[in-house]
Amino acid sequence: MKTLVKTFVAAAMVAISTCTMASVKPEEHNLITADLAIDEYVGAVTEGQIMNLNKLFTADFSQKICGKQDLNHSRSEMIDFLKRQKGIKMNCKTTTQIIEELPDYAIAKVTMEFDGFSKTDLITLVKENGTWRVSKSVNSYK
Repeated sequence: MKTLVKTFVAAAMVAISTCTMASVKPEEHNLITADLAIDEYVGAVTEGQIMNLNKLFTADFSQKICGKQDLNHSRSEMIDFLKRQKGIKMNCKTTTQIIEELPDYAIAKVTMEFDGFSKTDLITLVKENGTWRVSKSVNSYK
């Protein structure tokens, strides 16, 4: 009888822990530093991580892609694009560098090295209500 009770208790504990783990949602990151915001941006752009997109970009975010014909994208266009790229990891080597950082403003350079070409992304970040957000992105290709 003791063995039967122990078996039921063990089974109940396994069931409860399995249900608890299944209900845990991925953790949202607090973007309390410019570095964390840049890491979140790089994760979204290069690895399809879309958890914090609504927190990551300012309301007036804009992206400019420089080339033979310049392209401009709004915040909503960028978020829609990144959502379609969910889970897609780019085959590139990425480096980041903060060029300038002030208490509420920063400029960063993200370089993505692909086979045969590279993409440079200059990012402007601003601190709004204690959270760092990307306000502008300017891309060029080599």
